[in-house]
Amino acid sequence: MNNRRHLLYGLGAALAASALPSTGLALGPSGRQPRPAPFTNIPYATWDDSEPDYLLYPGDEIEVATPTAPELTRTVKVGPDGRIALPLIGQVMAADRSISELDQVLSQAYATQLVRPVVEITLKASGPLKVFVGGEVGTPGVFDMPGDIDALQAVIMAGGMKPSAKSGKVVVIRRGPGGRPMVRTIDLGKAQEGRGEAPVPLRRFDVIFVPRSSLAEIGRFMTSLREALPVSFSYNLGNAYVY
Repeated sequence: MNNRRHLLYGLGAALAASALPSTGLALGPSGRQPRPAPFTNIPYATWDDSEPDYLLYPGDEIEVATPTAPELTRTVKVGPDGRIALPLIGQVMAADRSISELDQVLSQAYATQLVRPVVEITLKASGPLKVFVGGEVGTPGVFDMPGDIDALQAVIMAGGMKPSAKSGKVVVIRRGPGGRPMVRTIDLGKAQEGRGEAPVPLRRFDVIFVPRSSLAEIGRFMTSLREALPVSFSYNLGNAYVY
C-alpha cells in the first residue's frame, strides 16, 4: 500500500510540476479581473503523434528467454514496484523501459554469469490499459480501455459531458518523449456532431480533462491528481530510475 501511495503521489507531482506554474490566471489591466493565461505559456512538450516504443508497466507479462541456457528461461510478470525477478541476477527494474532497453540491461547482467549472454524478450500479455477522465463529465475517474478507443469514447465511458462543459476545448495530456507531458486541445462538440477532425486515439495513461469555462482550470485539475491517480506516470524521475 505504501508503494502504491508513493507511485500515486509521483504521478500527481510529476504532472503538476509540469503544468501551470501557478493558478493559470493573470490579472487584467485593472488588477482586479482575472483572465485565463495564454495556453501557449503552459510549459508542455510539443505534441507528437508518432508511435513510441512500448514501455513496460506493472501487470505486463513477459517471457525472458535465454537460448544458450534454456533452463533459465522464465515467464514473469512486472510487479507493482516495477521489477521482475530472474534466476542468477535477481531483481531487475523493468517498468518504464522498452523491450529493447530491458534486453540490453538483462544481457549485461547475465554477462557475469553466462559465456554467451543472449536474451530474447517477448511481451506475452499487457496489464490494464487505463485512461483518466476528469472535469465536467458525469462520473470522472480511472477507466480501463476496452481496446482501441478515442477521446470521445472515453468521455462517453465517463458518463458524457455535462451541460456546463466547454466541449470545444477538451484537453488531452499524454506522456511524451523523456516522460515530459504533452498537451493538446480538441473539439469534442464537433466530433459528437460528426464534424471537424476525428477525436484523438488514446494511449495508455492518457488524461482527458473537460473544462467548465477556461483552460485555466487545468492547474486546479493537475493539483487534484496528487490524491486521485492510482498509478505512476513514470518510474523515471529526474532522469534517474527508482530502484
